Amino acid sequence: MLLKTSTMLKISFLATLSIFCLNVDVSAQRKKKKSEVLQQVVGKKQLPEPIKNTSVEGITEYQLSNGLKVLLFPDPSKQTITVNITYLVGSRHEGYGETGMAHLLEHMVFKGSPKHPNIPQELTEHGCRPNGTTWLDRTNYYETFNATEDNLKWALDLEADRMVNSFIKKEDLEKEYTVVRNEFEMGENSPVDVLGERIVSTAYLWHNYGNSTIGSREDLERVPIERLQEFYKKYYQPDNAVLLVAGKFDEAKTLAMINEKFGSVPRPSRVLQATYTAEPVQDGERHVVLRRVGDVQAIGAAYHICASTHPDYAPIEILLDVLTDEPSGKLYKELVESKKASYQYGYSFNLKEPGFAYFGAEILKEKDANESLTTMKNVLDGVATQKFTKEEVERAKAKTAKNLELLFNNSERFGMTLSETIAAGDWRLIYLYRDAVEKVSIEDVERVAKFYFKPSNRTTGIFIPEQTPDRVKVPEAPSAESLVKDYKGRKLVAQGEVFDPSTTNIEARTKRGQEPNGLEFALLSKQTRGNLVSANLTLRIGDEKTLSNQGMNDNLLADMLMKGTKSLNRQQLQDTLSKLKTSLSVSGAGNTVNVGINTTRENLAKALLIAADGYTQNGFDLQVSNKRYWRRIAGK
Repeated sequence: MLLKTSTMLKISFLATLSIFCLNVDVSAQRKKKKSEVLQQVVGKKQLPEPIKNTSVEGITEYQLSNGLKVLLFPDPSKQTITVNITYLVGSRHEGYGETGMAHLLEHMVFKGSPKHPNIPQELTEHGCRPNGTTWLDRTNYYETFNATEDNLKWALDLEADRMVNSFIKKEDLEKEYTVVRNEFEMGENSPVDVLGERIVSTAYLWHNYGNSTIGSREDLERVPIERLQEFYKKYYQPDNAVLLVAGKFDEAKTLAMINEKFGSVPRPSRVLQATYTAEPVQDGERHVVLRRVGDVQAIGAAYHICASTHPDYAPIEILLDVLTDEPSGKLYKELVESKKASYQYGYSFNLKEPGFAYFGAEILKEKDANESLTTMKNVLDGVATQKFTKEEVERAKAKTAKNLELLFNNSERFGMTLSETIAAGDWRLIYLYRDAVEKVSIEDVERVAKFYFKPSNRTTGIFIPEQTPDRVKVPEAPSAESLVKDYKGRKLVAQGEVFDPSTTNIEARTKRGQEPNGLEFALLSKQTRGNLVSANLTLRIGDEKTLSNQGMNDNLLADMLMKGTKSLNRQQLQDTLSKLKTSLSVSGAGNTVNVGINTTRENLAKALLIAADGYTQNGFDLQVSNKRYWRRIAGK
């Protein structure tokens, strides 16, 4: 409405100018001045009006020309307004060396922008309840304030400016790192939380859902400001965001204000690529042991499950509630009522890509945590064949329906909760989830229990308190530059000759002959780098009659020849070859055994003696006719 009124005023103004110019004789100077005014009015760019996409149960979705999606959720019963902007970037989008970057950026965006250089002070002055949160698929920022038009204008202007104009300065990063490190250490001081992180990271070998959103301390300490700025410019753009306004406001005026504040932000030229890493099927149960200082023990188990948009997700959620409900849940009865645990719980997350179901329990120090873990696994293994009752399934459905109804009736909390379904793909998914829960049957619960809750799909963990954990901190290596500085090396090794590899030259340099016992040989003498000598021997064994049905004997014989001799056992053989800087290899193929020797000129004689010993004194009756030859050329 406001945009249309504004447009009509401009049209009327232009018409008036035209009439005035046609009917009044004015000076050239005045004509020039009016022409300039006219050009300014005509030249001022009119933003396209937002397009209405859809409306569901009181929430209307619009889209601006730059790609920004807008959700308006008017609630006249409230005396407040909540502005919540969700960016479709979380820890799932972080690259190598970037763990924790999405969360770190969340902190940095509070450090100011050109129009709002002191955001914390402004939030206080406007009496806001603000925050920002980061999760696996998204980051969001929100502020709740008294429902006035001035407050709303300010909040929209703030979010529009820091969307693309946040400072993200190095000096702010250095200051804010202390705050983020304190958050990190708070999490590290909770062994129960750390156990959950370890279990999930072990369950995910490749997908980023296995990374903690807070990130790695090492990445946080080393992140270059330029890398953080690139991350910000890539993801903090109107086409990657959804703005929601909930509470007491005029919908038409608010939409006009949003278009005014956000519509001028240009659509970026870059194209975001969808993430494509998929976690492979888990091929066996995994287990984690965590040892830290602590006052309680803890156990946990995680299972890979479908994404939240899959039809199986609602039955899985009901199954989790059936198992962990207090006091009717099977896990509660087996762990808490039996005194094997003091507390138990289970949950899953509303995620865009395949996620996980997690079960946990806390155990007193004096109890046997391994026994509790066995009990938990037995209960979870049993659900595959368990018959659930209508009473327990309907109880879980009623509990979920109640929680959703209370959520829908609180526009402030509901508006912020929508960040999760927005990140999962679309804000309307929360209504589809509600509808799906109502349709869950006993057969659905039993089906997902049998399909997902298999030991091969499980990762378990146990936290054992320890007063003095014995750990290994790998030392940081010195730089390669410092190690090679002033290094001179050793004496230059003997250099080989320039050798002509032509057939004529090879034949001219090769000495050929035959021993009385029939052994044929070819010796090629040349200068080599480091006086390296290579020798190859081919031993022919048997004929078509003696080797009939003996297909594997050549390979077995070759393997056995390296297991030692009568004078050298296997270890002595390896040690002697190492001292002589000699490699000896044996292979079998067809009716031959092939021997390869690589050594130095000075160690050639000894290497040949070892080879001769290996093939004449090895405990096998090889009938090798060249025994005397080996000893003769070795100098014996």
